[in-house]
Amino acid sequence: MKFGKWLRQQIEQTLPEWQDKFISYKDLKNLIHLISLAQKLHSPESGKAEADFITLLNADIEKFNAFFMEQEEDFIILHKELKERIQRMMTTIGPTGPQPMETEYSEEMQKLRKDIVNFHGEMVLLVNYSIVNYTGLAKILKKYDKHTGGLLRLPFIEKVLQEPFFTTDLISKLVMECENTMELVFPIITEEGGNNEQNEGEMNNAMVAEESIFRNTVAALVTMREMRRQSSTHSPLSLPPLNLPDSHVFQYIQLN
Repeated sequence: MKFGKWLRQQIEQTLPEWQDKFISYKDLKNLIHLISLAQKLHSPESGKAEADFITLLNADIEKFNAFFMEQEEDFIILHKELKERIQRMMTTIGPTGPQPMETEYSEEMQKLRKDIVNFHGEMVLLVNYSIVNYTGLAKILKKYDKHTGGLLRLPFIEKVLQEPFFTTDLISKLVMECENTMELVFPIITEEGGNNEQNEGEMNNAMVAEESIFRNTVAALVTMREMRRQSSTHSPLSLPPLNLPDSHVFQYIQLN
């Protein structure tokens, strides 16, 4: 599959409000064509096209960083809020805590489960966002060097490795903490009150969460697994950043 088609699939599989935040791959590709054509014709337009290419490339990186850092900040805040909600629920079901009405408790717990799974899913999508855009940059720069005779790829990628959108360590850590929370909280919730059949039904409904987020997250996780498996090198020029162990890919898929 050609990269342009693969990229369109990745964009379609993410959240609708994220879809204009990805690399301007088609526009960059068109500029490369203009540069190559102008060079063959010895036209002065090649210089303008080259400048436009660099300008758009830098604008895309600024776009990646602004979006990634905004999402990262939101996730840090949401992570803290979810921890506080979990703590309150744990206190509620404890022997010394007030005993809520069964219906009220069930509804709140189901909402908490759903919010945790959605939170996990959106963070995984952000890791995939970083991978997809990094890969797009590597691909378009390789195409630029090949068709224009330039040597832009190596120095530009070295710069990209220091950009905020490339650094997914914090988000990956939050993903793993969220998975640990699910392992810790969900079994405890299941053991509390009510019959097992009812609890199991509520769990299944909660794990589905928002269907679009779940579906897109699974697609993103499969993509990350495939990209790791298919990569034959460990060069930052060809291997996208991936800080989530393969076990987390399978773990999330198995939640449904």
